[in-house]
Amino acid sequence: MARRIDVTGTGGVRLAAWEFGDPPKPDPGQDAHGAPDARGTDRDSQGPRDGRTALDGSPGVLLLHGLMGRASHWAPTARRLSGRYRAVALDQRGHGRSDKPPHASFTRGAYVDDAEAALEQLGLAPVVLIGHAMGALTAWQLAARRPDLVRGLIICDMRASALGGASQREWAQWFESWPLPFATLADVRKWFGEDDPWVERPNPARGEFYAEVMAESPDGWRPVFDPEQMLRSRETWVYDAHWEELAQVRCPALVVRGLDGELGRAEAQEMVRVLPRGQYAEVADAGHLVHYDQPEAWYAAIQPFLDGLDTE
Repeated sequence: MARRIDVTGTGGVRLAAWEFGDPPKPDPGQDAHGAPDARGTDRDSQGPRDGRTALDGSPGVLLLHGLMGRASHWAPTARRLSGRYRAVALDQRGHGRSDKPPHASFTRGAYVDDAEAALEQLGLAPVVLIGHAMGALTAWQLAARRPDLVRGLIICDMRASALGGASQREWAQWFESWPLPFATLADVRKWFGEDDPWVERPNPARGEFYAEVMAESPDGWRPVFDPEQMLRSRETWVYDAHWEELAQVRCPALVVRGLDGELGRAEAQEMVRVLPRGQYAEVADAGHLVHYDQPEAWYAAIQPFLDGLDTE
């Protein structure tokens, strides 16, 4: 089960958080409604929370997706974690079922403030933060700023070095190349899994990943996010390096990369060196979407780290 919980981010932006596992029953008289998630398998109920844990005494985990992602991409990981943690995944601003105000801030500060607000409103702290790509950057920036809220950090395939203006221009051109609207979800899967010029070899998992962020409109299937908002979000980090914030993370931290991902081994190992309590893991046969490409191998990579946190 995935239970939806609305939280309020900075600037009043409404954010959808999703708690995995068996949530507490609603109070008598409290309305609840169900709706399928992106895979059409879960049902969610919505209502205020009072900060109690889903399982008495369970430590909290907050999972943060990457650019263009959504909370449901974390579903396999969150379900595995829900037996020992209160596992919550957040649809970040502009993504999933969270608000997408046209004039909202999409700065690094806004994303970090949102994650901090979610931790406090959900009563998850001290928490283990798990982030992929942009979500990993948000996680380590929050861990650096608020060490009192974070007991552990997992960074999944995110670079600390500056990517530069050429990278931003490539992304803008890539968005323009999308053959929108897609006639069917099968077309979405095929284009992102096979036909996209950025795909080096057929990758069905990548096709499924993007199918989850599409919604049907009157003329076909379009992304649930605004590509312009994604570019605005991205331009707030691609021109800068983020080593200084890594060095300020005081909790144990694990850097995980896919063998064929965007984070190279040399940079990943340098990130581990810069982190005061850094550790390293890599997942074979995985690209940038490590947790989605190889969910079992990904979980096997992070489990020893989580076990170590629980013994501290």
